[in-house]
Amino acid sequence: MELRPILLALAVTLAIAGCERTPSTDATTPATPAATQNAAAKAAQLTQLYAEYWEEYLKLNPLTATFQGDPRYNAELPDFGSAAYRAQSRQFTSDWLKKVEAIGAEGLSGQDLLSYEIFVADAREALDSYQFPTWLLPVNQMDSIASFAVQLGSGTGAQPFKTVKDYDDWLARAGRLPVLFDTDIANMREGIKAGVVQPRVLMEKVIPQLDTLIEDKPEDTLFWGPIKQMPKEFPDADRQRLTEAYRKLIGEQLMPAYQELRDFIADEYLPHTRDTFGLDQLPNGAAWYAFNARQSTTTDMTPAQIHQIGLDEVARIHGEIRQVMAQVGFEDSMLDFFKFMKNDPRFVFKSEDELLKDYRALEAKINQKIPEQYSLIPKAPFEIRPVEPFRAKSAAGGQYYPPSDDGTRPGIFYVNTYDLPARKTWAAESLYLHEAIPGHHFQIALQIELKDLPSFRRWGGESAFAEGWGLYAESQGKALGVYTDPYQYFGRLQAELWRAIRLVVDTGLHSKGWSREQVIEYMLENSAASETDAIAEAERYIAWPGQALAYKIGELKIQALRGKAEQALGPKFDIREFHAEVLRDGSLPLDVLEQKIDRWIATKTSA
Repeated sequence: MELRPILLALAVTLAIAGCERTPSTDATTPATPAATQNAAAKAAQLTQLYAEYWEEYLKLNPLTATFQGDPRYNAELPDFGSAAYRAQSRQFTSDWLKKVEAIGAEGLSGQDLLSYEIFVADAREALDSYQFPTWLLPVNQMDSIASFAVQLGSGTGAQPFKTVKDYDDWLARAGRLPVLFDTDIANMREGIKAGVVQPRVLMEKVIPQLDTLIEDKPEDTLFWGPIKQMPKEFPDADRQRLTEAYRKLIGEQLMPAYQELRDFIADEYLPHTRDTFGLDQLPNGAAWYAFNARQSTTTDMTPAQIHQIGLDEVARIHGEIRQVMAQVGFEDSMLDFFKFMKNDPRFVFKSEDELLKDYRALEAKINQKIPEQYSLIPKAPFEIRPVEPFRAKSAAGGQYYPPSDDGTRPGIFYVNTYDLPARKTWAAESLYLHEAIPGHHFQIALQIELKDLPSFRRWGGESAFAEGWGLYAESQGKALGVYTDPYQYFGRLQAELWRAIRLVVDTGLHSKGWSREQVIEYMLENSAASETDAIAEAERYIAWPGQALAYKIGELKIQALRGKAEQALGPKFDIREFHAEVLRDGSLPLDVLEQKIDRWIATKTSA
């Protein structure tokens, strides 16, 4: 995958936390009845505050409500990049932090203390993040309001198009897009003056992306999708009215706004872009990247420490790949083996249909073994869809989008079918395990189903936990009936190797002066990545500094906790119980997860 802090909508509107936390979730001495009563009253008061906070939060961030399946604000679209909105959001966070801290944590325990600690740490980190001017970099090849709007307005995303009101809601929301585009342009102009601009190589990819979205006829745009799919039961008067309104919206508002954004980037912004790649090359960039690394990994590790972990993991996984080479009788170098895995025609899907069929067949195969490994299974279904053509060239190999809260939208595993020869058969099993079952779909859908948790925990998340779990899920393939031949198992090792390489190259880019070409060369020499993947991934790391660190750091922690539990519990260890314990409380900072597993081990040991 590639999961962004749960969803792009949340990435746009929700500050996801990730600093060190050390809550003491278990009291060491028995509480008195009065203290217990007082703690219960405080917990109830905080629960009410969290509910009020989330209601206010959805008003301020209506896209989050849409992705939850809450339709109340589907017609609204704030100007996220504006100074006024940023100030409003900052004050909102500050005010709610003061309200929660005024109650305090004393006497709280269990989930109540956990929620308090996470809320406070998230809010403090969100406030701390305002020192870094992310709003000056609103557009890159990975995401922007412009690309996100197409996913919403095409009729296949989170924005519903089932009723006449749904259609009118999008008319109102989409009518706001030109305002947001103008703000992005103004912010990028400010960024030029401040020396905070994107690397040229990224923005050169944005221009053709926008070109694919701009059409002379509204009927030829992706925004026309809802009209093509308009429910037949709509009254004729509404069908005619909406058709004309959408034609006018697209032709007179959206396409001119997209054209203006495209021309600004090509004519005005591109000449001012930079030839450097690292975030540390921007003003205060070293501190900015160190902040991103802490946020992404939920640790206090430095970029230098993370870089060394990456180098060590690359060396270890190379050793396992050599074992596979020996198993299949491959006697040449590892680089030759990588070339063989990349170039042999036996590993190429013959068509997009064959690729999708292969992924869909994995569901039934893996589901047969799931009960042996998992007792917690989400109720929400999921679907496998190809990545939309307009964003496929720069998208990752797979992405997961969570289900809605009301059950009307399944979890979606988007599979990239662009450049079909680069999508190897040996990569399918590990990618499916990561994105779908038991990876992101299990972890995120189960979290959404935790109705007793405060909404900020149900709909928030820690990348290190979520992506760490996805990578851990890849390691479970043999227990789930896949990786049955050495080449498929190589696919698993290649996927793990890729995440280890990320630790090396992401820190290399943003803290050690590595170039894009140096990153691509390192990936091609140390893995079986195709040139297409290496280029797309290198540019992804440039666009999202620090995000790629979450995967391996999170997976290493989960693997270490499993090893600790197996050693401590011996014959009492039950893999189903361990997986349930990891998943049952939703996404957690890694140190909090470790404390929780330690308490579980202690309980099992004394039982």
